[in-house]
Amino acid sequence: MSSKTSPTLNLRHRPRRLRRTDGLRRMVQESHLTVNDLIYPVFVREGSNLKEKIESMPGCDRYSLDLLLPEVAAAAELGIPAIALFPLIPYDQKDNAGTESYNPRGLVPRAIRAIKQAVPNMVIITDVALDPYSTEGHDGIVQDGQILNDETVAVLVKQALCQAEAGANLVAPSDMMDGRVGAIRAALDAEGWINVGILAYSAKYASAYYGPFRDALSSAPKFGDKKTYQMDPANGKEALKEVALDIAEGADIVMVKPAIAYMDIIYQIRQQTHMPIAAYNVSGEYAMIKAAAQRGWIDEKKIVLETLTGLKRAGADLILTYFAKDVAHWLKG
Repeated sequence: MSSKTSPTLNLRHRPRRLRRTDGLRRMVQESHLTVNDLIYPVFVREGSNLKEKIESMPGCDRYSLDLLLPEVAAAAELGIPAIALFPLIPYDQKDNAGTESYNPRGLVPRAIRAIKQAVPNMVIITDVALDPYSTEGHDGIVQDGQILNDETVAVLVKQALCQAEAGANLVAPSDMMDGRVGAIRAALDAEGWINVGILAYSAKYASAYYGPFRDALSSAPKFGDKKTYQMDPANGKEALKEVALDIAEGADIVMVKPAIAYMDIIYQIRQQTHMPIAAYNVSGEYAMIKAAAQRGWIDEKKIVLETLTGLKRAGADLILTYFAKDVAHWLKG
């Protein structure tokens, strides 16, 4: 049936023509969010039969390894291709040098091996940084109130090699020390781990959005802040420099963290490189949406899908998000 109307405006172009029906809208949709874009961050802790709620991140839990395995399997069943693994380390295993980070019998190597055995096709991304292992809560070794760069990189190399040996597919340095991507790439290649990739936290900002994550891992800094190594939120050109350096040093994927307040950074990086770009939809972003949804102020599903589609539109290829399982369910219809 015709929908002929009598025009009152002499318009050659009417963009609404392509919005009239669901079919038309789907035909011209520019950005597409799929389950293949999702990376699911998960929290592992010591113990057995433990599932602890994270109060500041409703719907997220810390799992002992025996309970983490079915959680990872459930993510795989939903089609989620990758997890990012984050450990809660007991305080008595922490020190200023983060030596537990490269213990081959430590929590993360054991988790990698168990996940690979239980869910062999799951891509495992491991965090390379000292803050979960540090008594000081910083991403590097502390001396006289300063964060040491080169000495920290030497430890990060050991950590990355330990994770590669255990079976990690991608190691993800999140520390923001200068030169760590090149040092890790050189060490991986020298030890024969040429197929282990690097997902670099290239543009990681000194953001207030990380609070709930630090609650989850008890990794808040014991003094000061992280502004001497994480980036100033006011800077954009600096992000392009950091990304270019990481690519030159051998990164396979670059990341922007946080995501929502930094879509312009994602867009600028997209104009400069054809490398895959990841965006981390961080804990504070997650918690804000959850809190508003719980109060009935927003529609959680619609807000999440709109937000993640916005990240795709900005240029992200991959999205780390605590909403990953929910999104995978929603995308199935």
